[in-house]
Amino acid sequence: MTPTKEVRVRIAPSPTGFLHIGTARTALFNWIFAKQNDGKFILRIEDTDLERSEPRFEKDIIDNLKWLGLDWDEGPFRQTERLDIYEKHIQDLSDKRMLYPCFCTKEDLEDERQAQLTQGLAPRYGGRCGRLEATVQKKYIEEGRPHVWRFKVPDKTVSFKDMVRGEVKFETKLIGDIIVAKDFRTPLYNLAVVIDDQEMNISHVIRGEDHLANTPKQILIQEALGFDRPTYAHLPLILDPDRKKMSKRHSATSIQEYNQQGYLPDAFLNFLVLLGWHPKNDQELFTKQEIIEKFEFDRIQKGGAIFNVDKLNWINAQYLRHIDDNKLADLLDIEPNTQNLAIISLLKDRMTKLTDFNELASFFYKLPDYPASLLVWKNNTKEDTLRNLQLIYDLREDLNEVQIELLAKQWGKGEIFWPLRVALSGQQASPGPTDILNILGVEESRIRISIAIHKLSV
Repeated sequence: MTPTKEVRVRIAPSPTGFLHIGTARTALFNWIFAKQNDGKFILRIEDTDLERSEPRFEKDIIDNLKWLGLDWDEGPFRQTERLDIYEKHIQDLSDKRMLYPCFCTKEDLEDERQAQLTQGLAPRYGGRCGRLEATVQKKYIEEGRPHVWRFKVPDKTVSFKDMVRGEVKFETKLIGDIIVAKDFRTPLYNLAVVIDDQEMNISHVIRGEDHLANTPKQILIQEALGFDRPTYAHLPLILDPDRKKMSKRHSATSIQEYNQQGYLPDAFLNFLVLLGWHPKNDQELFTKQEIIEKFEFDRIQKGGAIFNVDKLNWINAQYLRHIDDNKLADLLDIEPNTQNLAIISLLKDRMTKLTDFNELASFFYKLPDYPASLLVWKNNTKEDTLRNLQLIYDLREDLNEVQIELLAKQWGKGEIFWPLRVALSGQQASPGPTDILNILGVEESRIRISIAIHKLSV
């Protein structure tokens, strides 16, 4: 379905924590929709929670959206820079008598909640402060009583068509009057988001299903202010393997952690797009351009999307295998000289993440210490192994793959290749010995073989 007006979508994270995987997935789906429809993708920082908002979190959000390659067309806009705009619209609601001050304490609200639960009722605010006379409300305000501002929720059915879930209906009598502002310059989430979306001409609100219950509240506020209604799409939640809401108990939840762990941004985007969306065929690997071309909203699932770190690792490994060696050297921050490029070429099929390289490649740069017993192949004796290594060492300048193969034919593959590989790498598991030898060169290889001979001789 092609939108009938200009597509303008947004991602609106709060700088109260690091960029979450769920927020990044939402940003991706908005970005895709904007790209598909020649629209605009807007970044808005919802920073009105002054107690919890921190500059370091805003920087993390911006840096990691850039790392993922989710470029925005407008912004970042900050709510704290838009207080005059909020004041104008809050005053409008007040003039329309859609707001009233609420003086209830936390204790008052908890008592009301418990009373409703005891009666088997769904907890909601009963509207006691809304029934106060205007003169009483004014008197309480002049006395300096702490208060917030509630929106009068009309008794009606709110329905809307969701791009993912189809027709959705809510009965507002189950909601109760909602708090929408601390004062006339400090709106809370449901009011601020409505004003921002209207002022920024947002056409489509694409977000997680955890916001589904906010949608009828926002629609009521839109109607009270005479605003346009955007089209909504609520995405499935990302769940842990136990099908519970994603938490750090099972896996990292911030994008920064995956960045630091050595995942490639394009591979991570590829993984994110499959969290809640299924392509028509069995294709699992996509370029960014293929994601834009093949993504379809009607193939977004309604049920929760399971976060599978094994799938992420597999995708990342596939990307590493196909990446140019020089580019990989740049990502690893190592000099792209002949030896380093040869090491990269040899090891990248064994890598799952960028951070694997240091562990896999460390023996090329420094031979680790290892026990002499590791050199001995299966049922061979220490003396057999010493003899075989001496035969290899004695090849001198003829130490090459062809001559080693001849020795292996004479004495046995395991008897020759195993001690040679351990001697060159100092590890139980590593690439093949001739591959290592070709990178180390004859001189360094003979030095390492002599160390192995010494280990067996003492």
